[in-house]
Amino acid sequence: MALSTIDLHDLELVELTACLRERKVSAIETARHFLARAHKHEALGVYLDRNEAITLAQASAADQRIAGGTAGTLEGVPIAHKDIFVTKDFVTTAGSRILHGYRSPFDATVVARLAAQGAVTLGKLNCDEFAMGSSNENSAATALGQTGPAPVPNPWNTAHIPGGSSGASAVAVAARLAPGTTGTDTGGSIRQPASFCGVTGIKPTYGRASRYGMVAFASSLDQAGPMARTARDCALLLSAMCGPDPDRDSTALDMEAEDFSRLLEQPLAGVRIGVPHEFFGPGVSADVARAVDAALAQFEQLGARRVPVSLPRTELAIPVYYIIAPAEASSNLSRFDGVKFGHRAAQYSDLADMYRKTRTEGFGDEVKRRIMIGTYVLSHGYYDAYYLQAQKIRRMLADDFQQAFKQCDVIAGPVAPTVAWKIGEKSDDPVANYLADIFTLPASLAGLPGMSVPVGFGEGGLPVGLQLMGNYFQEAQLLQMAHQFQLATDYHRRKPQGF
Repeated sequence: MALSTIDLHDLELVELTACLRERKVSAIETARHFLARAHKHEALGVYLDRNEAITLAQASAADQRIAGGTAGTLEGVPIAHKDIFVTKDFVTTAGSRILHGYRSPFDATVVARLAAQGAVTLGKLNCDEFAMGSSNENSAATALGQTGPAPVPNPWNTAHIPGGSSGASAVAVAARLAPGTTGTDTGGSIRQPASFCGVTGIKPTYGRASRYGMVAFASSLDQAGPMARTARDCALLLSAMCGPDPDRDSTALDMEAEDFSRLLEQPLAGVRIGVPHEFFGPGVSADVARAVDAALAQFEQLGARRVPVSLPRTELAIPVYYIIAPAEASSNLSRFDGVKFGHRAAQYSDLADMYRKTRTEGFGDEVKRRIMIGTYVLSHGYYDAYYLQAQKIRRMLADDFQQAFKQCDVIAGPVAPTVAWKIGEKSDDPVANYLADIFTLPASLAGLPGMSVPVGFGEGGLPVGLQLMGNYFQEAQLLQMAHQFQLATDYHRRKPQGF
């Protein structure tokens, strides 16, 4: 008997994969169901672009492969991509006016690898412009013709932000508009929105996933990763996404793709969880601290033990990140000049005037702010004083982690100091937005894997995420920790009312 399409959006990604493979439901039925949900919840403003003809054609091809016995690991599963990944069949804007209407002639490696395993693309997801932001309030969605609001609201309370920059990627999963999505994490942009929206998300070790075809923000920090409802779902997606890409991305590690689900069922007896006291200072709200502490107590019941550790330079992560990331952005975004692709000013007097007017019209305030900061710290007379010093402290932050990992296997703490704040609450104070990244930035600067796991609810019934950070290439252990926690709890199964 065929599975009722009414229940499709409530299935976890791994469950949906099994139903498709066993032909309880077709890929075409599944795609139509999720496209219908996208129309039903259009007001969320999650999608920046959809191409239903392409989606259904991909689903039809998936059905044929399933019938022919050549199904991939994600055959027929619909997913949606953050609008940072270029896609040849969909518009790619990176949430910016300057790329309005841009269509790439090729797919990003991450997109291509997921498609090679049979994934069906639902569309492109809203995000902070060029992935610059912690709230999804920096998207130029309305200027791009999006009918829904900008920013995308948090489905748990639509007066609140969903987190950023991968805000719509988290909302799509939380609101059951897609069983899985892609995101990017430069300073926490997978982990923080996953925490704020009550879903699971993982950033792998820097270099695990190819950056080819990702619109660049900060090249030494940007990393792709999946978001889904469970650790098991994320393991399946991450296994498909990762692997070397020697001909197209020199920063992609020469490590073969692995099965990140291989440790999921192993018990946690004897696992040492490092708890840095710097992550539990006065800046952490009481509701977040309570939820995180309860999660750590649950891990102890599962056989793990807490170990006190220290990451003494945690407070330096913010100034270091907001020197290095803007510096790299000022270089990467120089390609957007109105000459080769994207927006070009309608009227200008000469080439310099065209550059100036195109960028003035095309870039949003946050992007302009970071370009100016980056240009300043790289300028003559300031490079040594700011950029080089920041790089030295970055190395010290990485050393702090290595000292901590001598005492523990995994480090745990809050993803963010508070639950999601109200839309517009910090719009006039960019520094307040930056401070929300205090706990995610250290792992990003060190290039370490990190993930967010739903562990409860705080003020106003808004979700709280626990951050798990591992040593290099220990993604499978992080996913094991999260999976065992999710077997014992039901936070990942809860969904916002009305979805």
